[in-house]
Amino acid sequence: MNASDPLPHAWQPPPDFVAVASALEGVTVFAPRPVETAAPAPRTYRCPQCGAATEFNVAAGGIACEHCGYRAQTEAGAPHAEHLEFTLEALAAGAQGWGVTRRQLHCEACGADLALAEGALTATCPFCASSQVNVRAAAGDSVRPGGVAPFSVVPEAVRAKAHTWLGSGWFHPAGLAASARLDSFVGVYLPFWLFGAHLTAGWKAEVGHEETESYLDTRDMKRKTRQVVRWRWESGQAGVDVINLPIAGSSRVNSSVLSDILPFDLGAIQAFSPDFLAGWQAQGYDVPLPKAWEEGKAHMREQAQGACRAQIRSGHVRNFHMTVDFGDETWRYVLLPVYVSAYRFDGKIFQVMVNGQTGAVAGQKPVAWAKVWAAIALMLAPGLLLSLIGLPLLLAAGLGLVPLGIGVVLFVAGLVGSFILYTRVAQNERGVARSE
Repeated sequence: MNASDPLPHAWQPPPDFVAVASALEGVTVFAPRPVETAAPAPRTYRCPQCGAATEFNVAAGGIACEHCGYRAQTEAGAPHAEHLEFTLEALAAGAQGWGVTRRQLHCEACGADLALAEGALTATCPFCASSQVNVRAAAGDSVRPGGVAPFSVVPEAVRAKAHTWLGSGWFHPAGLAASARLDSFVGVYLPFWLFGAHLTAGWKAEVGHEETESYLDTRDMKRKTRQVVRWRWESGQAGVDVINLPIAGSSRVNSSVLSDILPFDLGAIQAFSPDFLAGWQAQGYDVPLPKAWEEGKAHMREQAQGACRAQIRSGHVRNFHMTVDFGDETWRYVLLPVYVSAYRFDGKIFQVMVNGQTGAVAGQKPVAWAKVWAAIALMLAPGLLLSLIGLPLLLAAGLGLVPLGIGVVLFVAGLVGSFILYTRVAQNERGVARSE
């Protein structure tokens, strides 16, 4: 019927039918009233035997009560990859919230937001060691993760690993392990985006090939041979399959430290269940999906470029060009286990992380640069000393060639060693000091 015509008095829509959007202009369409389903109530974790708070126990692999010994296995299936668009609208179609009653710690110093377990008490931020924190109700409109990899390293082992790591290395301040407090490690599920795609990369470049040519040497009028590089354009195509490329969804952690505790065992990821978060803290993502996807594509292009260059059978390449087509894109939003701690030393803040699956330790350490410069001076001194002795002897009596030659070799070796030492120390200070 036409929308401008009044409805006949004898006809009324069936019970529980309502007007819905119509694809035809001027036509009114009725459909059954949508059934409104209430969202499931968030779960709380209380022991059914004694009423105490329960938590996910790493050793037991399930929910456990530390008061009466109650145990319950966590049931979770395998997660699946999403083939939706890389947009915020795609995320909005998913489940919301953590699926469990939680509070949120907000750090006024670094801006981190951390979902706290029921009954958790904390006074400092694990990311920056600041005590300027406040606790509020966690927002329930955040996207729920699709998968989670449970902790497999028990907290007791983390402290020992961290203190051993902190005390290693001669170029750090004396007494660092004793003065830096690393007892406050916090088990945190950090957000990660996992991307997959099939890349088809086409490349074109000028490739130089070494050839032997014969020529006439006009100085002695003899024919000789020499190596020359012949340049020609070449092209090709490479296919690359990228599976589970991890991109951090948190901007509150040191990226150098985080990348150095990789890899995670992504095969251990299970479908998300609030049980895994019981007694543990978790951080929601603050790096949105579109931004993470752009970073992921940049890493994928690097892999594609490596595959293309592997097809070039020469070390002489110039004017390299590559185009990449992406297909079969997939993404997953998951939580991965990390122990995080921050400590203060000499007025500065340093961050330490431990992989919650493998126990790999990485972090930032202060450097005693006086020790480093002293070591560099010792490496350069023998070569410099012999050169200073040999050069006057060579100029005066022609007898210093041997010590001068040895001195030059030792000095060059000292320069190489000094560069390696300086690079390693600078990496430690920036946050890639690693231990297994």
